[in-house]
Amino acid sequence: MCAEVCPGSSECNGYPEYRCRDCFGMALYCKDCTVSRHRESPLHRIQHWDDRHFKCTSLKDLGLRIQLGHPVWGICYNPSPAFHDDFVVLDVNGVHQVAVDFCACEIAQSPTTQLLRARWFPATTTDPKTAATFRLLHHFHILTFESKASAFEVWQTLSRLTDNTGLSALKDHYEALLQMVRKWRNITLLKRFGRGHDPAGINATLQGSCAVLCPACPQPGKNLPQGWEDAPPEVRWLYGLFLAIDANFRLARKNVSSDSVDPGLSKGWAYFVKEHGYKMFLQDVSKQPQEKSTCVSHNAVNLAETKNSRGLTATGAGTVDCARHNFKRPCAVGNLQKGEKYINMDYLFFSTMQHAKGLVTLNVSYDIACQWSKHLWECMAQYPNWMHVERGDKIMTFLVPKFHLPAHIFACQITYSHNLVKGMGRTDGEAPERGWANINPVATSTREMGPGSRRDTLDDHFGDFNWKKVTNLGISLLRKLKGAIPERDQHQRDFDEFNETLITERPEEVQRWKQGVEEWEADMSAANPFNPTTANVTQALVRLTLSQEESEELERGINNSLHNEVSPAVLISSGIGIEEEQHQLLRDLLALGDHATDLQHSKLQDRTNVLQHKIEQWCQVQVLYMPSVASIRTARSSSTNTSNEEKTYEIRLFLPSQLKEHAPDAICDKRLCQFEWKLRRAQAFDALNDLRRHLLLRTHLYKFKNINIWGQRANTRAAAVIGKVEHNVIEAGERYRHAWTGLNYLCGTLAEDGWQTIFPILESAHVRGMSEGEAGQSEGNRTLSWIWKAQGVSATGEVLADALRIEWCKARARANRWTEEVQLLLEEMQRVREFLSWHATWWDEQAGRRTGLPDAESEGIKGYAKRQASLRRNLQITFNDMWVTTESSATEEVQL
Repeated sequence: MCAEVCPGSSECNGYPEYRCRDCFGMALYCKDCTVSRHRESPLHRIQHWDDRHFKCTSLKDLGLRIQLGHPVWGICYNPSPAFHDDFVVLDVNGVHQVAVDFCACEIAQSPTTQLLRARWFPATTTDPKTAATFRLLHHFHILTFESKASAFEVWQTLSRLTDNTGLSALKDHYEALLQMVRKWRNITLLKRFGRGHDPAGINATLQGSCAVLCPACPQPGKNLPQGWEDAPPEVRWLYGLFLAIDANFRLARKNVSSDSVDPGLSKGWAYFVKEHGYKMFLQDVSKQPQEKSTCVSHNAVNLAETKNSRGLTATGAGTVDCARHNFKRPCAVGNLQKGEKYINMDYLFFSTMQHAKGLVTLNVSYDIACQWSKHLWECMAQYPNWMHVERGDKIMTFLVPKFHLPAHIFACQITYSHNLVKGMGRTDGEAPERGWANINPVATSTREMGPGSRRDTLDDHFGDFNWKKVTNLGISLLRKLKGAIPERDQHQRDFDEFNETLITERPEEVQRWKQGVEEWEADMSAANPFNPTTANVTQALVRLTLSQEESEELERGINNSLHNEVSPAVLISSGIGIEEEQHQLLRDLLALGDHATDLQHSKLQDRTNVLQHKIEQWCQVQVLYMPSVASIRTARSSSTNTSNEEKTYEIRLFLPSQLKEHAPDAICDKRLCQFEWKLRRAQAFDALNDLRRHLLLRTHLYKFKNINIWGQRANTRAAAVIGKVEHNVIEAGERYRHAWTGLNYLCGTLAEDGWQTIFPILESAHVRGMSEGEAGQSEGNRTLSWIWKAQGVSATGEVLADALRIEWCKARARANRWTEEVQLLLEEMQRVREFLSWHATWWDEQAGRRTGLPDAESEGIKGYAKRQASLRRNLQITFNDMWVTTESSATEEVQL
């Protein structure tokens, strides 16, 4: 196994029996050569060939002593009595016990400084006996950012790298590792933001000054052009700041430790607000009642007071982010207590706004913006003066993120939509959700931490998240621009074609539409052009109208009811409802399949039983109002031997329209026929509305699938979703045809004429999207299906004009938003360049701020500042090389 001669030197005659697991190669050396070769690598792991196998040993066991304060080859003429034969050093390859001698010469530094100059970070400043290498701490830093591993997991890894057999008792240095990591994070934070270059020292650090800023967002004095404050209104939106507010209840913290025991090292310097001021603010205003939402039942608002907080001092964290680039904002993160209260989010919003005071245009996205923005300025007046924002010169727009918007009422959907409001580009407002996905894996470990450790840890992760965004801006902005340019061109062509067609047919109306939408964009208190002005008839509205009419008759002493609980209108209304339940039951039974489970069969059987009982009760009441039905049912029962086998979904209810179908001469109260006529008309309107909605969704899904879906698995899933929509289209068409049949039988009795103009026969060829023609039709001769021209309450022309107006406004908005997106991306690219240039200059200035230092320290400070400046300039050059071609072509198109 071993060589005959040690290859360490030509004069060496030692027996080669040692090898290093960390050096290059597997050559064996003698003891003296092994020690000599490792004076500059004292933490390598050594193995000794003994008893026909390798055994672990250490350089300390071989006699290596580490002399600090001198080069490894130097001699200390005044050895320090401060030596440690069992000094512990944590490194990436494990835990090492080494023999250390500290220097005590006249020029010797303190033991702590000697360790730091050896790139060993001491666990304490008083008589240190444990240290971690800079290499380990840097490795730990990056590892936790990428893998979200906890300090305990890293310590366990080091323990197993040291001894994975369990035969050696290794002393626990987990607490020491925690302390070193925390100090390392804090010192690294301060160093990276030039605090070591400030003559005033660390105590002069300002709130939020250690946050990584977004280079693409407008930063007054850093990346905005001269005179941007006086930009005309048509381009002022380009200099707007996009903010997104959200809360995360995964980032809870248990009720362990306290601020006095575990204070934070970063005192509001980065992303978390300063804890003391935040708590004092909450104490002062916490007794104010939480206003309930009048829009939607958001848990964030309505359940804020009832959220379970047992055993927790923080139920989560709130934040204010850059909405377009997903950067955490300075002084914009804070803990939540008992849900997402307005006062918490107010504080975070006004806190981070202190770092954007110079900006005029602000676009604020929040999933409850419709409610939160109502009394924002009234609340601000009650808060401390330092939180106030000058409102007079601000242009503030409140919006709801795109994913959350459908949960709001219709009025909010057309008022707070990023898709409809001018100057939003293609911002979606969902940036915080993507940021939470990155930080959520840390929640498991941070919930067990003390308050200060948790804030410092989350600050550290937020900072790294922001820095990665900075280094990726070149790729991300280029990708967005490349995607936005063809979308802009396509939507502009679509709008131009649509607009030209409408101008030819309705020039005056188009001019009014344009004027109306421009007025709304200039002043959102004006009439919203996306709001329909014609009302649609619905079954719910007709039921309400019939109930109100019966109530008025009762007030006049007229009572046509033959049952204590079921009036004639309720009878017909509930009968149509039962009929729809029968159709739904049949569809569900057909969709059950051959391999349905017992549970699925059981649930359908329960529904069948409930419906059967409901039909029996309804039929008993029906006989009171429609006596002739009893003889028809008796005749049907005697004429067939299978009456007992009639399925629940097949039972005929013999509503007035069906009564005329099976027994034209049967007598039926005309009032009942009128009730059904009104309800069938409403049913037809409802079915048409559903049909149009599902056709629009189908068109969107097909376009999305063609553009974004690749691969068999993804295509299979997409096809399944589209299949469900196709099923809904078919079902809506069947409901319309069923309502049409009822109207057809009733029209003769009620002498209703002209109803087929409003409700034409629905054929298969009519069921197509707004932009789809019949089979064989080209774009030049394509016709619009009548379903897109169907009237609501007013004349057909008014309803069609209303629908076309809204569609025209939306097509215009789509084209404008994509055009704005291209312009915003071009502006953001320029801002990134200017910011990096400014930041490089700023670092150049830091190089000379400290004076009177020893030459070595002065050189180190200047060298670090120059390195940071060079890094920013290199990023600027790299980004510019990425963007130049695409940016030039896009800029030319914008100018044209």
